[in-house]
Amino acid sequence: MPDTWTNWAGQQRCAPHALERPRSEADVVAAVGRARERGLAVRAVGSGHSFTDIACTDGVMLDLSGMDGVLDHDAASALVRVQAGISINALGRALEQRGLALENQGDIDRQTVAGAVATATHGTGVRFANLSAGIHAVRMVTADGEPMDVSEASDRETLLACRVGLGALGIVTELTLRAVPLFTLRRVDEPRPLRDTLDRVDELVDASDHFELWAFPYSDVALTRTCERIDQPPRPADERSVWIQEVLLENAVLEAVCRLGRAAPPLIPRLNRTIPRLASRSTKVGRSWRVYASRRSVRFTEMEYAIPREHGREALERVLDLVQRRRLPVNFPVEFRFAAGDDAFLSTAQGRDSCYIAVHQFRGMEYETYFRAVEQIMDDYGGRPHWGKRHYQAAATLAPRYPGWERFQAVRARLDPRGLFANDYTRRVLGPVSAPVAA
Repeated sequence: MPDTWTNWAGQQRCAPHALERPRSEADVVAAVGRARERGLAVRAVGSGHSFTDIACTDGVMLDLSGMDGVLDHDAASALVRVQAGISINALGRALEQRGLALENQGDIDRQTVAGAVATATHGTGVRFANLSAGIHAVRMVTADGEPMDVSEASDRETLLACRVGLGALGIVTELTLRAVPLFTLRRVDEPRPLRDTLDRVDELVDASDHFELWAFPYSDVALTRTCERIDQPPRPADERSVWIQEVLLENAVLEAVCRLGRAAPPLIPRLNRTIPRLASRSTKVGRSWRVYASRRSVRFTEMEYAIPREHGREALERVLDLVQRRRLPVNFPVEFRFAAGDDAFLSTAQGRDSCYIAVHQFRGMEYETYFRAVEQIMDDYGGRPHWGKRHYQAAATLAPRYPGWERFQAVRARLDPRGLFANDYTRRVLGPVSAPVAA
């Protein structure tokens, strides 16, 4: 009986022919060789934090969580070589011990670094690009079963494809990324009037290192988070205040409110007006990796789109208006973030500074009506969906949105001409390997 795999949200599951847990690159080489001989596809899986079926396979699934070491670092260049299965959280801890840090990261740190890179996972901050933009070199096992090193110096074209590869180019075993000197963040979380905040959003974004907000449908209050890099040592946390904010309010209370809203949808507008008013201003000062991340125990499903920064406010207002006008039962906030453009072929921020709008729905609640309507709004702005979050796009609709689409497809056809690393997801969003979709 095959093992069954389920993602973090519990909404994607598959029964791979074999689920293997390699501990070394040699194990990966052997597993890929066996799969190729048996005519089975191969997919790598990290923490399972993607909401799409990007990791699912009926073939061989490789769980790389056992390959989680820091292999080398150079203090002068701040280059760090790690195994693919290390989590962002574990990497942050290891970098601190070496006087280094990631330049930026998201508010969830349980993903493996390779998984986060493969899907263009990002944080917020208009002067900072997503995690994959900092990848200096990649080592992976290709379809011929041999390890291959790719770097800016050796093959920049292939590296630009590998930086956001969707697992479609090979099994990544090592990544070399560029870190920065260790730094401290001062984070301020506070509720603000939604209208006033949106009126000042460009000013707030430009004036801070990292700014984001959460807008609850049916509410006129936004929860904002502003992070600044400061030249100060970390400040001991008030454990009681942290527990109240991050455990009680952001998780236990939100879970209870979402359950109540799921049981009685007509109450959602009133509940959504109540939640932001329970929040108060809080400050946290610590090493970046400890401050960027938040605890997330409430289970949900999510869609996120990247659109040109200049359209961000208009698109957010349209999403909030959509929910209210249709009286949709949505009790999760809409997340609003920003990031700098980059040059990876399939990066959602390729060639443009971007605004990210993410919508969520609590587990067990119908989401497709909401998500499809939001997607139509994002289509108006040439929106690019997060590769690890729900969307309804296909290769034909995605190709025109990426200037580097054909270049990625050329690398894919060269590295995996027979589709050893393909699955239903890659065939849907990238098309078949043998017939690249023209942009």
